[in-house]
Amino acid sequence: MDSFEVVSPRFRNLILFNAAVETLFTGTRWGEGPVWFGDAQHLIWSDIPNNRMLRWTDGAGVSLFRSPSNYSNGNTRDRQGRLVTCEHGTRRVTRTEHDGRITVIADSYAGRKLNSPNDVVVKSDGTIWFTDPPYGILSDYEGGRADSEQDGCFVFCFDPRTGELTIASRDIAKPNGLAFSPDESLLYISDTAFSHDPAGFHGIRVLSVRENNGLANEKVFAEVSPGGSDGFRLDEYGNVWTSAGDGVHCISPQGELLGKIRLPEIISNVAFGGLRKNRLFATGANSLFSVYLNCRGVQAP
Repeated sequence: MDSFEVVSPRFRNLILFNAAVETLFTGTRWGEGPVWFGDAQHLIWSDIPNNRMLRWTDGAGVSLFRSPSNYSNGNTRDRQGRLVTCEHGTRRVTRTEHDGRITVIADSYAGRKLNSPNDVVVKSDGTIWFTDPPYGILSDYEGGRADSEQDGCFVFCFDPRTGELTIASRDIAKPNGLAFSPDESLLYISDTAFSHDPAGFHGIRVLSVRENNGLANEKVFAEVSPGGSDGFRLDEYGNVWTSAGDGVHCISPQGELLGKIRLPEIISNVAFGGLRKNRLFATGANSLFSVYLNCRGVQAP
């Protein structure tokens, strides 16, 4: 119960006071990109500096999924249940086929290498959306130090039907986590400009999604403090559950902070999973946490 901080009475309807926060694993240097595989009842996530991906299986614990992982970061599943991964080391987005083969989805734009794809989501029409800030090329800790070849940090949309990669947004300083609203009419994107600029933005922006997958009407959705929003997911009611410097924050569709799950580490990202998609997993700097909630997540296969 001490893990929950209620800011708005509405938060009480989303949590279970008799469900404790569980520490499932400790031993990463910077955990990221959790993705739930409901058909296998396991969670896969990235340990970026250790250049590996780990797998937590309900009832069996943690095992190694992939090493080396090309300094993988964000992960998701496409509509065919295949793993889609952002790789810092190779500066690309890949898909793991059902037979284990790796298919390159995108590694360049306009003939130049991407920066270091960070987080990724797949829309119901099959399009793959990912952010491309420079964090994997700023040092040798989470990738390989290199110069940027792009003109900025963009949000990209890849259409597997046509093979076309387009820039969906070019106006966010450091685009990072992203997720669609339950009806896919909105795209939320975190901006971690504060990471290298103390005066930079540290929160989430929201844009309207048009029929042709164009984006419009960008505005600030919420600022996140302490720390900022790195990765997030939405529940069935449209609430945003986002990483923060003191745990996980729950923000209403109107941008109001409803409450917090306080955790002992800086949190990088979250994912819904479990049999009923009501278990929230959170990756921290060193650990993997989980807690059962009184709501279900969306975009969790």
